[in-house]
Amino acid sequence: MEQALRNQLHNTVANCRHLLEEDFGQQLEGTYGLHPDGTFEPLESLSHLDAVGRAERQAIEAYLAHQQAVGTTQVRAYERYLRESAFTFLNRLAALKLMEDPARALIQPTLKGVEQAKGFQQFAMLSQAALHGEGDPSTGLGTGGGYRLYLELLFDDLSHALGAVFDRTVPTSILFPTTSCLQDLLTLLNDPALEEVWGEDETIGWVYQYFTPQELRENARKASSAPRNSYELAFRNQFYTPRYVVAFLADNTLGRLWWQMRAGDTRLSDRCEYLIIPEGKEVYPRKDPRHLQILDPAAGSGHYLLYCFDLLLTIYEEAYEDPELGPVLQADYGDRESFRCAVPGLILEHNLYGVDIDLRAVQIAELALWLRAQRAYGEMGIKMRDRPRIDKTNVVCAEPMPGEYDLLGEFTRDLQPAVLGKMVLEIWEKMKLADEAGSLLKIEEEINEAIREAHETLASLPPARQLRLFGPEQPEQMRLRPSDLDDQVFWAEAGERVVEALRSYAQRTGNGRRVTRRLFARDAEQGIAFVDVMRR
Repeated sequence: MEQALRNQLHNTVANCRHLLEEDFGQQLEGTYGLHPDGTFEPLESLSHLDAVGRAERQAIEAYLAHQQAVGTTQVRAYERYLRESAFTFLNRLAALKLMEDPARALIQPTLKGVEQAKGFQQFAMLSQAALHGEGDPSTGLGTGGGYRLYLELLFDDLSHALGAVFDRTVPTSILFPTTSCLQDLLTLLNDPALEEVWGEDETIGWVYQYFTPQELRENARKASSAPRNSYELAFRNQFYTPRYVVAFLADNTLGRLWWQMRAGDTRLSDRCEYLIIPEGKEVYPRKDPRHLQILDPAAGSGHYLLYCFDLLLTIYEEAYEDPELGPVLQADYGDRESFRCAVPGLILEHNLYGVDIDLRAVQIAELALWLRAQRAYGEMGIKMRDRPRIDKTNVVCAEPMPGEYDLLGEFTRDLQPAVLGKMVLEIWEKMKLADEAGSLLKIEEEINEAIREAHETLASLPPARQLRLFGPEQPEQMRLRPSDLDDQVFWAEAGERVVEALRSYAQRTGNGRRVTRRLFARDAEQGIAFVDVMRR
């Protein structure tokens, strides 16, 4: 992307941020009684709120309390809520602009304004019952025209594949721009000068880079020579990695590995222009491409993973015809077309892993990988209706476990078998520096002792008393004993059990803390996902 176009995008992102933060700040104070210093007006004094509004206010309160439980101040908690709400909504609009671009055509035109939004016009014709009471669809962008309902339903549909970006169940999705703000946002994003931007794959990465104002970086550097917290660490260490650096490192890791597995007989010899051919020409055993795992430990907007995606397309294609690897792949996919159709999803599910300390980066990387997979389908000539649904990416956020230790005690008390509760407590303590150390935390080494102890405790129980971690009771000769499992398999089974218990725990009622439990469970599940990625 040329510098002039990047400058235009920079100005647009800055203006969009200003509009959203001003609009959302006014809503927080005027509607929900939340002031910039983090204090609240008494809920009973907000007589204008209906039952939904009161529930939303309580959810926002729960979010701020959740942040303060890990040591965040009231003011910082407020700033984080405002920042994440604004960034997430801008990401959603940018994602829709990228999806509706004619080069991709992943969705019907949606953000061109009501009159030109073909997707909304079709929705209004087909879903008149849903719009009943919403007013005339042609009257404008606000809730009176049903446009908000349309966008929210579209967000919900996309959340199945892109939960980090489009999940509306989190408190930071409560705020929605006012009609005037939304009109201004769409005017900025639909500027003809930006038309070329939405066809570029790197655009979403630049949106992430430009969202943090330069003056914020400068002020932070003046205040301290080193980052003072995880938020500063994230935005002060945002660097756009040049393409040749990405290519050099990926060519000489993934590219070289496949080159040596194939003894040089691969199209990557021409594709990887920075590949340094090893002198000894050592040949490695060939491996099913589904077992190649690539981790970017500081993923940012996903540049390395996107480049590796391109290499993996070639690797999978060659593996299908490989005399050693082909028979297994051909047994799973009977013809080349069904295999090619599955490859983009296989790459995202099995091959590419990313970690970042910034949740905003996780949103961006997940979206970028999903868009790259859709482009691959388009290049294969596979129509939207025939594309497999992609519901899994492996980009996770490194952050501490939630700070509500009363909920932790409540959760682990009922976790069965009991040794899992002890293991969870160990993980909680080890994760305290996750938002600063990220993948440098070496969490896989930190918790090995906890896993070993849990493993041994289960294995030492008499057969008649063994707690069944690995599924329902089975006949004695068919039971899968903990002593038969290696640590990786043990962790996978234990992790799944903990995540299942967290999801159940999040749905508990009582004590007026359901929102807090959901936040607790969501963050804990993210922590388990981080541990899982690092153990791989």
